[in-house]
Amino acid sequence: MIRLVLAFVLLAGPAAAQIRPFNCVGAERIEDDVFSVPFARGNARVSDAARTPLAAVEELMRANPDRVACLLGHAGQEGGATTSIRLAAERARAVAQALSTRGIERDRLRAEARSAQFSPRVRAAEPPSRTVTIVVLPAP
Repeated sequence: MIRLVLAFVLLAGPAAAQIRPFNCVGAERIEDDVFSVPFARGNARVSDAARTPLAAVEELMRANPDRVACLLGHAGQEGGATTSIRLAAERARAVAQALSTRGIERDRLRAEARSAQFSPRVRAAEPPSRTVTIVVLPAP
């Protein structure tokens, strides 16, 4: 039995890897290595307009395998508060999926929604923010 468990653990490979511990508290204040992916109003589909920022993030993260990224979804005032936060989260997840499809490990990405009600910068944006801000955090 012990041999079977040991064989399973050794063969498990990347699926058994630990998730990288990091958080995105304060990521909005970082000014270097910040990228923006635009979205159409009321939409969470990654469009062709995302090609350039996604390629830049991919290049930066491939060159720096120890760095991680916060994907901060914004929805401005697109419906009620619940609808806006849900849309912001869907946008952040869509960008995470797009980067993952490009080969960036999913455990290096943290997708989070940011509410306009709690972010003066997002609330004051003209036109209202309909983006995902990608913040590649400095190396630990």
